[in-house]
Amino acid sequence: MRIARTGVVVSGVLLSALAAAAPSLAAQPAIIDGSNADSLHSAARMFAGGQEICSATIIAPDWILTARHCTQGANGRQISFHVGDLDQTKGTTVNATSVHEAPDSDIALVQIDQQVQTEYAPLGSEGDVKVGDQAEVYGWGATCTDKPEIECQSQLLKVAKVSVTSVDCPDGAAGVSVCANRGDGITAGGDSGGPMYANGKQVGVASTSDRQSYTAYINITKYRDWISATAGV
Repeated sequence: MRIARTGVVVSGVLLSALAAAAPSLAAQPAIIDGSNADSLHSAARMFAGGQEICSATIIAPDWILTARHCTQGANGRQISFHVGDLDQTKGTTVNATSVHEAPDSDIALVQIDQQVQTEYAPLGSEGDVKVGDQAEVYGWGATCTDKPEIECQSQLLKVAKVSVTSVDCPDGAAGVSVCANRGDGITAGGDSGGPMYANGKQVGVASTSDRQSYTAYINITKYRDWISATAGV
């Protein structure tokens, strides 16, 4: 199936982006600490041509939110998601029918070919995340530092705590971000597009990280108008 695509394709600075297909950075930690998640928190595992690539969240019955560099990184291959299970090898497979990339930030919305009945991610509004908050980040990304990240993607959804240092920091992959320092873990390749939660709301989408001490999540509270206009959420 050919996927319809809208939005502007922008060449971002992706050396530190978190897609699983990005080159690994030697001797830098991933979500190798943290812990296994005990709830899906609406997370979905993203594949491109059957290859695991990113993480994402279900925000409405037929809409999934992820990072723009993930949809661009699919390079025309069929985008699909596994939904409904903490184990990325299980669950239901849904396929993308259209991709909508934000023109000014590293987020994308993907419409899928069937409705998913689940608890959808509650999207935050401005004020739902503040400097000093302890946030939780989720993803199926890399868990190793001694080999290519694509070889050590987590089978089970993981979670780590991070400390918010800014809610309007710049992001090399484009957009206004929530920046945070490592808590009990940090994001890495394959966690891109996954959610950051603060105060019970999803406030960020994983975009970039040094895979060691800090990470940047696109601050979706700044882009609620675009999300609403595109997906009606």
